[in-house]
Amino acid sequence: MPLPRLVLLTLLTLMAFAANSVLCRLALFEERMDPALFTLLRLTSGALVLLLLCARRHAPRQGDWGGALALIVYAAAFSFAYLTLTTGTGALLLFAAVQLSMLAPPLLRGERLPPRQWAGLLLAMAGLVLLLLPGITAPDPMGAALMMTAGIGWACYTLRAPHFSDPLAANAGHFLRASLPAALIYLLLGQLQASPVAIGYALASGALASGLGYALWYKVLPQLGRTLAASVQLLVPLLAALAGLIWLDESWSLRLLLSSLGILGGIALVIWGRPPVRETP
Repeated sequence: MPLPRLVLLTLLTLMAFAANSVLCRLALFEERMDPALFTLLRLTSGALVLLLLCARRHAPRQGDWGGALALIVYAAAFSFAYLTLTTGTGALLLFAAVQLSMLAPPLLRGERLPPRQWAGLLLAMAGLVLLLLPGITAPDPMGAALMMTAGIGWACYTLRAPHFSDPLAANAGHFLRASLPAALIYLLLGQLQASPVAIGYALASGALASGLGYALWYKVLPQLGRTLAASVQLLVPLLAALAGLIWLDESWSLRLLLSSLGILGGIALVIWGRPPVRETP
């Protein structure tokens, strides 16, 4: 793939990932949409787009209920968390929880981390603790807990990816299956409380930011490689926070700025401290 096209597609993908936070916050905060309805519309519209992409490629749908369960935990906790969190804080907590959770399986297997990764892990944890310490500018505790739960759910979802030969087809199957518990959550907890604009935000989050966003990601991922792909994702919380400043008139506190430097800097050390992967012929 030519370099200019790769850069453009990668940037579009990162913007799509950040847009999920912005669209959710706009729907819930500006339009007072019910989070259970947002989750249902996001997953069903995402499933439709992914299924259409699979049909175009004549690819059979994959996925399983384990992945669907991880996906619904992520999507539902994500939506309910944004009832109280700002865009930048939510994206930062989500990203930190995902990246730190991805380190858990190697540690549980007894793998030893290089010193640089340990330094990065401690720095990221310090940034997270600073963000969550009680105070005037601290995020809502319930919202923070929900967003970190969403991050753990997304990490579990990501770790299941190697079980499937076609990531796009697996996503289609997972989104379709996760739509069923999303409908149940809506029937139990949701309200028919949504303006046409809010519905548009939810459909855009599912069809464009999620469905097409994931399709673009899996297109550029082989070109980027593991380390570079993980590194460029550091831009997602920053893009989300910038969008929150522009479209939602949100502001950054000194605590959020210092926490961001600690969390993102620590995760960068973790990523760059990985031992090189040997390519097999």
